[in-house]
Amino acid sequence: MSESAEKIAVVTGAGSGIGRSVALTLAAAGWAVALAGRRTGPLEETAAAAAQSAADADVLCVRTDVSDPDEVNALFEAVRDRYGRLDLLFNNAGTFGPGGVPLEDITYEAWRSVVDVNLTGSFLCAQAAFRQMKRQDPQGGRIINNGSISAHVPRPNSVAYTATKHAMTGLTKSLSLDGRPYKIACGQIDIGNAATEMTERMQSGILQANGQLAVEPVMDAADVARTVLHMAELPLEANVQFATVMATAMPYIGRG
Repeated sequence: MSESAEKIAVVTGAGSGIGRSVALTLAAAGWAVALAGRRTGPLEETAAAAAQSAADADVLCVRTDVSDPDEVNALFEAVRDRYGRLDLLFNNAGTFGPGGVPLEDITYEAWRSVVDVNLTGSFLCAQAAFRQMKRQDPQGGRIINNGSISAHVPRPNSVAYTATKHAMTGLTKSLSLDGRPYKIACGQIDIGNAATEMTERMQSGILQANGQLAVEPVMDAADVARTVLHMAELPLEANVQFATVMATAMPYIGRG
């Protein structure tokens, strides 16, 4: 077995998209992976896919709403009960919220739902992981937050999503600083146009800053997963603080 075979990971939003791709990549590399998400069915599909690619894959499905403190606590208790420790949290669960709605028309409920999942959910999971990593022996672990290139540049009509991804950067920096005494490393991966359910509209045209619609290139989510695996398997003495992984020709650098 590889050196990572005894390492334990929690992946939130593991039922689809980037979360599923990262969970499968970690499992194939010998990690035990706790799959967290709001719907049991998609989590079981991820678990089945992991078993198909690696007969000895060790996965645990835990239905979890990351915006609920009690459910987050139950997730990390289940991981502790089964594995006894935690080496990695991939804080991935997120929602874009209402697409194409002008700022002045966004309801409080819509704003709150995005903040609850993207920011509060990431904080709750990081807090629970931090507690576990701090008290376990050997001490320490790694948290990787899923940011977005929206942490640097927004899309039109995306105020809730963009605000939470900017906040994610602050969460990453605070966790990095507060985790130093306990060998808890924290990094962030900012992703641009990975091919998932959330980016399907890129293929038919998405609103640009100049008001026009344009088709945007995408990349395979597996390319994101390989980057997360690299970040995860570094020794705790080393850390990728921020990484940007994006479709090469997407309109991000320069004028698009």
